Amino acid sequence: MRPLTEQDIRTSFVNCSKGEAKRVAVPRDLGERPWDDLDFLGWRDPGAPDRSYLVTERDGRLVGVALRFPAGRHGFLHRSMCSVCLTTHRGSGVSLMTARKAGAAGREGNSVGLYMCADLACSLYVRGRRTPESGARFEESLTLDEQIARARGNLDAFLDKLSA
Repeated sequence: MRPLTEQDIRTSFVNCSKGEAKRVAVPRDLGERPWDDLDFLGWRDPGAPDRSYLVTERDGRLVGVALRFPAGRHGFLHRSMCSVCLTTHRGSGVSLMTARKAGAAGREGNSVGLYMCADLACSLYVRGRRTPESGARFEESLTLDEQIARARGNLDAFLDKLSA
């Protein structure tokens, strides 16, 4: 992914108003992100524990999505799998992320959801740059490029539902 600026991020959101996009807490460490290893930029809002955001490139343009997830914690023995990168985590390492749909459907309250790594580090898990604390990545017969393509495809399928 190419490096993003705060302005890139704020103008990319498809499922919130311009006013909401102006109030998003954009990460301050954009210059330190491992851009070459990211399929999307994902972060949690430190001031709102039930909010997170992701921005990705699709068809030559940026698409930003505001997400919500439950603040409750699962038991330590509970294990879940991310629907994007297929990494398993124990406890609260995977959360159901919901996004208001774009356009009129979103204004009417319609949303879609996806189970994702709570830290939104899917790209780093796929590439082996980060290891889940108490979960695992299964050994696969797919090449790294195929795993990356699958993760991107899983995210794209979710983003397609936002505009449907």
